[in-house]
Amino acid sequence: MADDVGSDFRRQRGAGIVWIAVGLSIAVALWIGVDRWMAPLAGMTDLGARMVFTLKCLCIAVLFCLVTAVEAVAHERLSSPAFDPLAGFRTRRLEVNLRYLQNTVEQTIVFAVGLFGLAAYCKDGSQMRAVAATTLVWIVARIAFWIGYHRSAATRGLGAPGMVLSMIVLLYVASRFGHEVAGRPGAIAPVALFIAVEALLFWATRPLPAAVTPKD
Repeated sequence: MADDVGSDFRRQRGAGIVWIAVGLSIAVALWIGVDRWMAPLAGMTDLGARMVFTLKCLCIAVLFCLVTAVEAVAHERLSSPAFDPLAGFRTRRLEVNLRYLQNTVEQTIVFAVGLFGLAAYCKDGSQMRAVAATTLVWIVARIAFWIGYHRSAATRGLGAPGMVLSMIVLLYVASRFGHEVAGRPGAIAPVALFIAVEALLFWATRPLPAAVTPKD
């Protein structure tokens, strides 16, 4: 039984890695396309204007990724015994939607902080295309994650670039800020520290060996 579970996990993980790679390829192409071909935004030399534009981008992202998730859960509760959340009624569709909702709440916070930080370091309308590109890719990635999750656990990997992009943006902002404070060492330090934390997390969350039951 344990071998079957392990084999299924490895199969799903392998498929998930493939979907992540596909999603990353699409995300990179989409981000570069928007950043290069979108017309420069007017009036973006003022910090206040950049912040307002970023807020509008965030509103669109919340509307199509977070509000739709809330609505999906609400509609199913209105049309099933899940109307009483304490009744314990769950369908796979509702379970996926609930998990997507929780995951999107978490990722929206990360995305929003990074997006405002990115806008703060943009100087003009040409550079602000990065904010628009990041927003579009994040929205597409969230929707891909949601649709993929309804198909299988592995297919949700198609939306992984959304979180990857948010982390890259935050690392960029942290590095720029570090450079302002301490020059090149300050720029390198937060990136190196984050990579070290990630390595530690990979090590700390590695699968534990199966417990050995002593024989009589």
